[in-house]
Amino acid sequence: MSQLFTPYQIKSITLKNRIVVSPMCQYSGIDGFANDWHLVHLGTRAVGGAGLVFTEAIAVAAEGRISPHDLGLWQDAHIEPLKRITNFIKQQGAVPGIQLAHAGRKASVSEPWNGDTLVMPDEGGWKTVAPSALAFSADKDLPDELTTIEIKRIINDFKSAAKRAHTAGFSIIELHGAHGYLINEFLSPLCNKRTDEYGGPFENRIRFLLEIIEAVRMEWPDELPLFLRISTTDWADGGWTVDDSVRLATIVKDKGIDLIDCSSGGVVDYAKIPAKPNYQVPFAEAVRKTGIPTGAVGIIVTPEQAEAILTNGQADLIFMARELLRNPYFPLQAALELGYDAMPWPVQYERAKRKK
Repeated sequence: MSQLFTPYQIKSITLKNRIVVSPMCQYSGIDGFANDWHLVHLGTRAVGGAGLVFTEAIAVAAEGRISPHDLGLWQDAHIEPLKRITNFIKQQGAVPGIQLAHAGRKASVSEPWNGDTLVMPDEGGWKTVAPSALAFSADKDLPDELTTIEIKRIINDFKSAAKRAHTAGFSIIELHGAHGYLINEFLSPLCNKRTDEYGGPFENRIRFLLEIIEAVRMEWPDELPLFLRISTTDWADGGWTVDDSVRLATIVKDKGIDLIDCSSGGVVDYAKIPAKPNYQVPFAEAVRKTGIPTGAVGIIVTPEQAEAILTNGQADLIFMARELLRNPYFPLQAALELGYDAMPWPVQYERAKRKK
């Protein structure tokens, strides 16, 4: 039996396999609203056989978007278009997940195909915020340092978004604590230079995240899973390390987090990241040794590669991104390659299951 196609139970949710559509920004919304592009993009990956389909990073506040065209969940009106998507994903036998995020100092930029450049307020952008008044790079905005009152407001934004996510029909929430966005900015000593209760030692730098987890758990049903994505290392001297991630894992597993999605980097522009197949898998393995389930991500592109990660006990789920952009039907094809013939195909596509 293929490990990749073994069902996975986490709290009240059962995934039909271990393949997860990783959150991938589409930069295609207007005023935070999902549209037909998002329905087709996410729906196609559900049709393609993935067990869990995550939305892109969805902003909990308007100023928390990466670009003006990111999706959001800061108002009730955003719920209905997302509900249309979750209904379709469920109809395909997949589980709909949502990633909640705040971009912090990396917000208010244009889409990648338009240069990833700073968008000024008079161009539809906004003033960015961060733990400390430090810019991500010379060509990005100098953020305002958040006050304690503003921190509490953002925590409440996560709480309100979690409630809306449940109404919209999502079964799993992932908190985006990676890639240099706001939660990650608080965690990393490279960009958190605060001297109050949210800065300085490890215990203070994780406080923002812990308070978000507590707030979200007040609205998110106990029987539904709550994931956390982290950058397990900053890939830079003086930054967040794998040892910090292991230490964090021992804490959050008792605070309401059910799985950690182990990515890395993104908090500073000068990090040297040795990207290659499986380069982040050891991080998932190290965190998993604390007793919390993990997801592996990063240049995982073949069925055999994914199967080996699971067989070797390095992770519990396989998060895939670019490969599923190239081929949304990877799960269906992977099942055949691994000799798992029981993977159900959409009845509309069954005639293509075998080449004759």
